[in-house]
Amino acid sequence: MRYIIVFMLIPFLAVAQSSLDDAEQMLKKKQFVKAENLLSEYIKTHQNDIRSNELLGDAFGHQKKWDDAIVYYKKLTELDPTSADFHYKYGGALGMKALSVNKLAALGIIGDVKEAFLTAARLDPKHIDTRWALVELYMQLPGIIGGSKSKSLKYANELQALSKVDGYLAKGYIYEYDDEPEQAEKYYKLAISEGGSLNCYDKLTNLYEKKAQPDKAISNIEASGKDHHRNAMHYQIGKVCAEYNVQLDKGHQYLLTYIEKYSAVDGVPKAWAYYRLAQIEKHKRDKVRALKWIDKAINDLPKIEVFKEERTEIQRL
Repeated sequence: MRYIIVFMLIPFLAVAQSSLDDAEQMLKKKQFVKAENLLSEYIKTHQNDIRSNELLGDAFGHQKKWDDAIVYYKKLTELDPTSADFHYKYGGALGMKALSVNKLAALGIIGDVKEAFLTAARLDPKHIDTRWALVELYMQLPGIIGGSKSKSLKYANELQALSKVDGYLAKGYIYEYDDEPEQAEKYYKLAISEGGSLNCYDKLTNLYEKKAQPDKAISNIEASGKDHHRNAMHYQIGKVCAEYNVQLDKGHQYLLTYIEKYSAVDGVPKAWAYYRLAQIEKHKRDKVRALKWIDKAINDLPKIEVFKEERTEIQRL
């Protein structure tokens, strides 16, 4: 009899598995509402199924429906209290809710955020994402409610023990947040030397741009091009040249290269390259060329207000 029951259950289990696989594919394709609808129906008859609760929480999270995501992530921590991932997701959803409400309401949430992340860190000494979350949390919280640079550095050191690149990036973040650009630069350079990922280069470039050091930013982007051959680099350099009115001829050439090699994978539409070329010609006081480029930008993306504002500025030359 037992074997007959198992045999009868096989088609049912296969259908259930198929539904969850379909939902997972929907999430990968960013079809979040469709995934939510499918999972909401499925979970009515599988209330304690861990995978469906996690996928539904993810579907809500992708839509920034934090209250709903919190419900399912919290349930996951109850279904499997030993999972660091579930406590991390729960803390993350709580943290995002805290950012979306007023400061007074956020104060009532922060304690639960910390508890969730600290629990995840305790459960898994090698959980990198949780330690990143704690680095950022302790830096961003005011001291009066538990913010602490020393605690942030503690978790940055734990990250460094797990992954030198993550540790260096975390320390760069801490010192950048604390307005110590020289220390931040030091650690971002160490991250580049250790890992050399595009993210490492971008962190240093962003620091230079924030501190109005465009020449350093351009040199760093060019250095990244030796390791990462991508057309987007040409736009990045042109953008810095245009925004800071430096190395204009170089910026002009890089932007033309970006336009020539452009494909959809580059991310930034060509209209923005036209806009940057217009800025460069404006800096050179060449009204005719500047108008030519800004008109091309507006023709491509007529709803972008900053293009129209730039045209007005150029008309005043």
